[in-house]
Amino acid sequence: MNAILALEDGTWYQGKSVGARGVATGEVVFNTSMTGYQEILTDPSYAGQIVTMTCPQIGNYGVAEADVESLSPQVSGFVMREESPIASNWRASGTLGDYLATHGIVAISEIDTRALTRRLRTVGVMRGVIGTGSVAPEVLVSQAQSLPTMEGSDLVRLVTCDEPFDWEQDNDPVASGFISQPDRGGRQMLRVAAYDFGMKRNILRRLTNYGCEVRVFPATTPATELLAIEPDGIFFSNGPGDPAPLVYAVDNARTVMEQDIPVFGICLGHQVLGLAMGAKTYKLKFGHRGGNHPVKNLATEQVEITSQNHGFAIDPDSVPEDVQVTHVNLYDGTIEGLAYDDRPVSCVQYHPEASPGPHDADYLFANFIAVMESRIGPVPAQPKK
Repeated sequence: MNAILALEDGTWYQGKSVGARGVATGEVVFNTSMTGYQEILTDPSYAGQIVTMTCPQIGNYGVAEADVESLSPQVSGFVMREESPIASNWRASGTLGDYLATHGIVAISEIDTRALTRRLRTVGVMRGVIGTGSVAPEVLVSQAQSLPTMEGSDLVRLVTCDEPFDWEQDNDPVASGFISQPDRGGRQMLRVAAYDFGMKRNILRRLTNYGCEVRVFPATTPATELLAIEPDGIFFSNGPGDPAPLVYAVDNARTVMEQDIPVFGICLGHQVLGLAMGAKTYKLKFGHRGGNHPVKNLATEQVEITSQNHGFAIDPDSVPEDVQVTHVNLYDGTIEGLAYDDRPVSCVQYHPEASPGPHDADYLFANFIAVMESRIGPVPAQPKK
């Protein structure tokens, strides 16, 4: 079946329909990862976005239950140069096309994704529409132009959990049978209260794997409810959309930081904590999305290859004097990490939990554990690979 991707600037691309039939709308972005398409599809940070994969062939190893970061795909739409019709992997339960159709994701293939990516890099990410069947490009362009912008959109409320829950590692298809909890010498597990702004499962796996019991709370939960469980630390997760309208999250972050309790944030959590510190955010031209972004740790001067997925960043001119910039992106110099000088609060813009991507930054979880342990006394904890 025919399909068309139309952008708000009037550009349109004709290709082949893959997955569900119908119309998909959202901000069109691109991801440079060569693998991990299923993790990308199910990452809640992509809510409201149509994701373009720059790798020319997608789907050749199919889909597997263990490779998801949430219960179902979260993207608004999906764009590929070529969709593999076969799944060559003993773990696969089916093809990518069938998976997209089953979950109602409209996708398009057989278009020039190189040309599309060059346009998004030149003009910036844009609103777009994928339509299948007999659709007029001009109509789709007009529809794209009428869509709400990403700036000012609170998408967190669409992806956060409905009520608090305890993460059960034994019930997770990835963790069960592959990852065991560390030996903590008879001591109790560290207790972490986590804000769910659209949290990836691999964050929960890594925290648990380092010796934490994690209780997850909806994004709008008052900070007093998290503090009431007397956690050893509080975590602010990744998530979609613009951090600026998340006033409730920023207020909660300020409350938490006043309690002198260890705090760690990733991606949107980094931006929320940055706003609570007194900094400002701005929208990047085309964002950082992929598994090959070099980041420099300013304390060690070591370079990490990182997994990234964000469209907003912290304004360097707005960072308060009592906050350190700990990491920077070597592509464009944007801020990738912050930490208070005199409080146990730190955060990074990128994804140390990977999935997909390199594991260079996994030490950040160990750092968070070390800060929590320093408050209660040393406890041996080594993650199981």
